[in-house]
Amino acid sequence: MTARDPLPGAPGAPRAYDAVIVGGGHNGLVAAAYLARAGRSVLVLERLGTTGGAAVSTRPFAGVDARLSRYSYLVSLLPEKITRDLGLRFAVRKRSVSSYTPKGDSGLLVGGGPERTRASFAALTGSDREYEAWQAFYGRTARAARRIFPTLTEPLPTRAGLRDRVDDAETWRMLFEDPIGVTVERTFADDLVRGVVLTDALIGTFADAHDPSLLQNRCFLYHVIGGGTGDWDVPVGGMGALTDALADAARAAGADLRTGHEATRIETDGRRAAVTYRTADGEGTVEAGRVLVNASPQELARLLGETPPPSPEGAQLKVNMLLTRLPRLRDRSVDPREAFAGTFHIAEGYGQLAAAHAEAAAGHLPTAPPSEIYCHSLTDPTILGPELAAQGAHTLTLFGLHTPARLFVADNDGARAALLKATLAQLDAHLDEPIADCLALDEDGRPCIEAKTPLDLEHDLRLPGGHIFHRDLSFPYGDEGQDAEESAGRWGVETRHANVLLCGAGAVRGGGVSGIPGHNAAMAALGR
Repeated sequence: MTARDPLPGAPGAPRAYDAVIVGGGHNGLVAAAYLARAGRSVLVLERLGTTGGAAVSTRPFAGVDARLSRYSYLVSLLPEKITRDLGLRFAVRKRSVSSYTPKGDSGLLVGGGPERTRASFAALTGSDREYEAWQAFYGRTARAARRIFPTLTEPLPTRAGLRDRVDDAETWRMLFEDPIGVTVERTFADDLVRGVVLTDALIGTFADAHDPSLLQNRCFLYHVIGGGTGDWDVPVGGMGALTDALADAARAAGADLRTGHEATRIETDGRRAAVTYRTADGEGTVEAGRVLVNASPQELARLLGETPPPSPEGAQLKVNMLLTRLPRLRDRSVDPREAFAGTFHIAEGYGQLAAAHAEAAAGHLPTAPPSEIYCHSLTDPTILGPELAAQGAHTLTLFGLHTPARLFVADNDGARAALLKATLAQLDAHLDEPIADCLALDEDGRPCIEAKTPLDLEHDLRLPGGHIFHRDLSFPYGDEGQDAEESAGRWGVETRHANVLLCGAGAVRGGGVSGIPGHNAAMAALGR
């Protein structure tokens, strides 16, 4: 929309809608598309100049034709049902390698076929035991994924109902009752193998393997059930291609998408609501039968004039890089194109993860920061301009663990620089040349690398405390001993206001780029 377009509520524009959606991130766009396709009049109010939220593609380096998925990187939790229902023109590609974890001059490669994976395990550990344990463990999680994942777009089950769906007492105990550290230590003997398994429990989550809250189990669950397979795929064209497709679907169905419109207040009596917004030209108000909020629970409370819940704490470092070439590895048995195509684990042995968590919990930046890297452009070179692709350039995205927001409060810039230096040093320990020697330069001669702390993410995207899931993840069921409708609501998106729904990552079964909260809020709004 331009400044000349009529504002909602202004003469000649609709003053009331069936639904107003606050926030044009991917979940808000999913909800808008579903509601508009059902014949509802829908208005989306987005604060920023573009839709997409954290699921966007941008050119972060001046004068460089590389379109990076800047904040969120891979797709696992987006149900095929949503893609099919909305007719999205969007595709993902499988990565050729699952993961590579270096150890000295060798490493563990998972991918390239079962025999090659088996041989890599044997070379690392001296026998087939760990490989066979790995196969059995992930066979068990895969069976659970096939049963759990379809429930995420159904009315919220009770704990007992979900346990019946899983129908395997040992798997249920492993995922939902015992701390994941107990299972990892019981199942695997090798420290490096244990660490590779544990990382899925810690991505975006600050917890110990044995945390009694089981926060780490909740994180692990969402990382292994996506699509019913647990695969993490590369979005063709970058993450922005997904949100562009969602915006197109919403508009094609008749939804009115307004960027540069920041919602500032929601007033409701449970039946009708008024949403006040501001733009560069002033303020306005629209009425709606329902309001769906694609923002954090803290932002929802602020809009309603209520006391917000305690702010959560993000715990990750995000780094984007553009390279002139992939670096050479110390491990000459693996081609860098294989090692970086999957998830490249750095300083993520089981003991290293525990040590990093202990240091961060004590208020110190980890001495050996754990992180993982992957190269989008190996699987999808379309994100690079033709000239860059012809020159052999590649992107790298790095996700650092165990770096809670509290470590950056006193000096965000200083802590960011120190952490980035230490993180890259851990990567360099496994390379035959420093990563700095491979960095491309922007048009001003600056290295093409940027780092984002939790405080940066809070500033850029209004993620509370920089928490990428808006709040701690929840298990995908209602409270024990209660019907789902008596606890988190029928769909896990309801609030205490009958016509106000939470459709962001902070909903039950939210978190990650999934569209699931958007789908579920739309179903709740439609009374399904």
